[in-house]
Amino acid sequence: MTPADFRRLALSLPEMAEGSHFNVQDFRVGGKIFATLAYEKLGFGVLLLTPEQQAGMTEDAPDIFSPVPNGWGRHGATLVRLSIVKKDIMEAALRTAWTNRQLPARRSPRRAKKQGL
Repeated sequence: MTPADFRRLALSLPEMAEGSHFNVQDFRVGGKIFATLAYEKLGFGVLLLTPEQQAGMTEDAPDIFSPVPNGWGRHGATLVRLSIVKKDIMEAALRTAWTNRQLPARRSPRRAKKQGL
């Protein structure tokens, strides 16, 4: 898989928009980023997963998936090694990240109280 393949698969998802954030190509649904090519020069795509999804993917395929090496990684930002990921796995992983951004934002009890909910 190449960065162009990653981009093509991301763009094939419904209601998808391509954008740029800090001069990095990103992919959005409903205005929310679900994937980027922030680590393209190192051979990776990035998916925005939940920490639980990230843990499952890194456990199942540690040669393909790994946390982004910073604070974002602790929150589910996940590297995908493009040179070895198979198309069907990449499609499923992109769809998972895309679906996450389709769901309503979770509100903490503290934030809900501040917002009068």
